[in-house]
Amino acid sequence: MADRPASPRILIVDDGSLIRLYYRETLEAAGFEVAEAINGIEALEKVLSERFDLAIVDINMPKMNGMSFLRALRGQQGEAAALPALVISSEAGERDAAAARAAGANFYLVKPVTPADLALHAAVLTGMLA
Repeated sequence: MADRPASPRILIVDDGSLIRLYYRETLEAAGFEVAEAINGIEALEKVLSERFDLAIVDINMPKMNGMSFLRALRGQQGEAAALPALVISSEAGERDAAAARAAGANFYLVKPVTPADLALHAAVLTGMLA
């Protein structure tokens, strides 16, 4: 019997415990493995020591916000720099979305995000759904 390929691993980066729980439950139900970080510093440490297929990032967090995390991530060497990043923020302006893309986000969604939208974007960005 052949080994099944590993499920895509997603790192949720958000200081809100209820948001992390909501994303975790949605993504695990869709077949993803999930890890969490409560700010950009913790997320960067995890990305540099573990393999992930996607980071889902909030913008407004203490210690290191999402924009700073994305810039630090894109400044790394190797595969960490290429990690796809989905920003999900309460900031709804086009200027916010453009700033996130300039910092290194691959896609930008505005909270609240439905479970179907979250699972779909995660599947597309991890290559689970081509």
